[in-house]
Amino acid sequence: MATSTASSISLSLNDRLVAGISALLIGAFLVFGAGLANSAVLHDTAHDTRHSYGFPCH
Repeated sequence: MATSTASSISLSLNDRLVAGISALLIGAFLVFGAGLANSAVLHDTAHDTRHSYGFPCH
């Protein structure tokens, strides 16, 4: 019979607040950055990213 143990890490209130606020800021940047950007800018960014990874798109 296999037994598994789970460990839990206790985070302080300050650590949880920092993680929550960081996630909120990153999420807001992604939503508003992608939502309000010009579609040509988003296309060019995705296009350049594909090329930088060596992925041919044409």
